[in-house]
Amino acid sequence: MTTATIKTDSQIKTDVLNEMKWDSRIDETDVGVQVREGIVTLVGTVNVYAKKIAAREAAHRVHGVLDVVDELQVKVPGIGGRTDTEIARAVRDALEWDAFVPDDKITSTVSLGIVTIEGLVQTWMQRADAERVVRGLSGVRGVINQISVAAKPVDSTKIRNEIEEALERQAEREARRIGVSVKDGVVTVTGRIRSWAEKNAIDRVVGFAPGVRRVDDQLVVDPYA
Repeated sequence: MTTATIKTDSQIKTDVLNEMKWDSRIDETDVGVQVREGIVTLVGTVNVYAKKIAAREAAHRVHGVLDVVDELQVKVPGIGGRTDTEIARAVRDALEWDAFVPDDKITSTVSLGIVTIEGLVQTWMQRADAERVVRGLSGVRGVINQISVAAKPVDSTKIRNEIEEALERQAEREARRIGVSVKDGVVTVTGRIRSWAEKNAIDRVVGFAPGVRRVDDQLVVDPYA
């Protein structure tokens, strides 16, 4: 078995900067990168909240990154920037236009560009989709997701079996290294995986399962496991 070469902090920093340069959603000149013992800290200022998320995702994609500290600030230009009323209208339109979001079950509050979304939906993915459509809007400086999930009761053993089967279909290599437990609709995922991409793939699989009210992600990213 070949042992993976451990990257230095300097190599990780270079790879993170290159990954952000590769990602067309990000202006890499806005983002500073610091690395210490595999932990990446992002600093700087961006003008759209979605760019903050994109930079975070780019850093997580790089092999060797253990954790990401996101200290990026979102500063929307004052002149010509959206008011909270305009943002609230855009949030409502976005929720209504997205086919996967039950917009009539969700309310929002906007204060200084920070959007708080609340409500009661049927699935964990509906909760995630609502946040997804809001965070990409111009003028939004942050999103606080307080949406609750009122999933229909499903047998815990049945949920676990379905999740494990889905992991075998979609993430076979990862499935052999993780554990899944379910109690009262709360899915706890444990184990050691090699990348944040694997972690995100597993979270998506788990989130799609019917009956899931919440996902307790206890996965540990260890690129050299």
